[in-house]
Amino acid sequence: MVKREKDMIKEIKEQMRGGKGSVELLHIFKQEELKGKARLCAKIAINPGSSIGLHEHVGEEEIFYIISGKGSVNDNGTVTEVGPGDAVITGNGASHSVEAVGDEPLVMMAVILLY
Repeated sequence: MVKREKDMIKEIKEQMRGGKGSVELLHIFKQEELKGKARLCAKIAINPGSSIGLHEHVGEEEIFYIISGKGSVNDNGTVTEVGPGDAVITGNGASHSVEAVGDEPLVMMAVILLY
């Protein structure tokens, strides 16, 4: 299956998961298109100073792959700066949050896999 960007759903979330500002999600494939053990496949852009708030992943794991920009990730209580080429995985009841730091949006791929 080939899917064109014009056919993907773009969504803006304000204060996502209790975070700050706005976050843009480009849903590359919808859950029903994945037909497997995944519920999200999206490109996420977090505006400078905006964030996705701290939240837990139970029965699933989320993978972030950083494409551009800089971010601060709270990975189950450990705060680390991330940048292009870095990856984060959170699951098995662990929590995470991410904030864009710097002058440009933090852009990343996100996939949520179901156990």
